[in-house]
Amino acid sequence: MKQSIRDKLDHLAGRLEEVDLLLASGDTARDMAQFTKLSRERAEIEPVAALFAEYRKAERDLAEAGALLADPDMRDFAEEEMKAAKARLPELATELQRLLLPKDPNDERSVILEIRAGTGGEESALFSADLFRMYSRYAERRRWQVEVLSSSESDLGGYREIIARIAGHGAYSQLKFESGGHRVQRVPETEAQGRIHTSACTVAVMPEADEIEDVQINPADLRIDTFRASGAGGQHINKTDSAVRLTHVPTGIVVECQDGRSQHQNKAQAMRVLAARINDAQLRAAQAKEAAQRKSLIGSGDRSERIRTYNFPQGRVTDHRINLTLYRIEAIMDGDLDELIAALATEHQAELLAALAET
Repeated sequence: MKQSIRDKLDHLAGRLEEVDLLLASGDTARDMAQFTKLSRERAEIEPVAALFAEYRKAERDLAEAGALLADPDMRDFAEEEMKAAKARLPELATELQRLLLPKDPNDERSVILEIRAGTGGEESALFSADLFRMYSRYAERRRWQVEVLSSSESDLGGYREIIARIAGHGAYSQLKFESGGHRVQRVPETEAQGRIHTSACTVAVMPEADEIEDVQINPADLRIDTFRASGAGGQHINKTDSAVRLTHVPTGIVVECQDGRSQHQNKAQAMRVLAARINDAQLRAAQAKEAAQRKSLIGSGDRSERIRTYNFPQGRVTDHRINLTLYRIEAIMDGDLDELIAALATEHQAELLAALAET
């Protein structure tokens, strides 16, 4: 184990003792806010400190067994003890490093999902609808709620753009690797000669922002326009100016919402998306800086980067970031994303472990 990692663990073990003393004091018991804060800190530190105690015990067992090697009567026993300790130490070290990994503060949040059709015309819009169904089915499996905030339908029932909120505990931790370019290879329904076409969509997954805590939006920085909501083909859904367009002047971010029943509802939904986009822009700037130093599965902030290909004739899905190919495209398009997401999460954890070892 690297000395820098051991120093962190020694510090945490010492901090646990300090926290226990503070929790036992009468002053802390009378201050509920402080008591809650310290209790939360203890809950985070205690598993690491307990595992580090196991690691140190294994080190002591190894040293004691080594001392017994000189005794002929104890040699066999000592060798067995040393073998067990040597096997246990690397396992404990790896687990300790995993527990030391920084936690993404957004992991437990709900998400704003945006899917936009790209190259490929009508086929791209149809694929956008397929991707939205895929994520919706995945959300259903996890018992998460899906709420469409805004959509722009194509003539054949696809989506030029669709924005939805997926609400559920840990939604961002599972979906954060989905941002990027998704490419599809298949014979479109509109193709008369059976030729395979390639088209693409862009997916953005953003942690839902707490407008109060995460993003301060100055009303003076907003330009608010209202217009009539319209459906596919330009047919008016209503005769009032219920659709809302928000423009955040400092960043140039524009959000339109028209699927709600009223102007008030559309404005509230647009504010939710705007807050998420501003927060996401800040996150991506930080990720771009991180990606300049090392590979990052969450991306460099370039949403156009191709991350996955869905090849229907061959029945395969390939994630290009981790060179993983699965020949179960029907199940995946029906929302069975567990294997893909688990592989991405494992690779990301390995990446973080490597970074921890370098520091």
